[in-house]
Amino acid sequence: MKWLSNIFRQTGVALRLMLVLTVLLGVAYPLAVWAVSRIPGLESKAEGSVVSVDGRPVGSSLIGVDLTPADPDHDPYFHTRPSAIASDPLGPGDPSTSAASNLAADNPKLVQLVQRRKEAIARREGVAPDQIPPDAVTASASGLDPAISPAYAYLQVARVARENGLSQQQVRQIVDDQVQGRGLGVLGEPTVNVLDLNLAVHRLIHP
Repeated sequence: MKWLSNIFRQTGVALRLMLVLTVLLGVAYPLAVWAVSRIPGLESKAEGSVVSVDGRPVGSSLIGVDLTPADPDHDPYFHTRPSAIASDPLGPGDPSTSAASNLAADNPKLVQLVQRRKEAIARREGVAPDQIPPDAVTASASGLDPAISPAYAYLQVARVARENGLSQQQVRQIVDDQVQGRGLGVLGEPTVNVLDLNLAVHRLIHP
């Protein structure tokens, strides 16, 4: 019964291989990843880079969440880039879900959406549509970018100052202080973290 012996031998090899892979990939690898995430300096990122104020979580430094004002006519917040999955042109999006639109740059649907965003932001900020920077009307691949361009941040200064009872100089200084330069001095573009902006405004109002 050589064939039966071969079956038992092959089955034994398969079971041993399954056991080894289970230990390596099901136990050892997850434990190694967890251990690396506990290294000082990486723990915050592994836990979502949660930002807390007075012991309460208020957001994440890596995930952009667009705040919604109680009264759209009195909007006191700095806003992030739009989300591709939001039902409204400007959002807000759902931070638990992200996706790109997958529309080509010349797609009529995307062109129309960008125009609607430009018009909505122009009304909100009280400026001409041609003053709206590109990142204000284009969604990223994730739709959850935590930062915007300094140009978009400065565009929102007048409204944020007015709605929070602050001077434009005070709010502009907040933006100045929060601008982050290019990585290593040459990579990417300068950015401003929107959560940091809104928290800085809150601290100025509630010292």
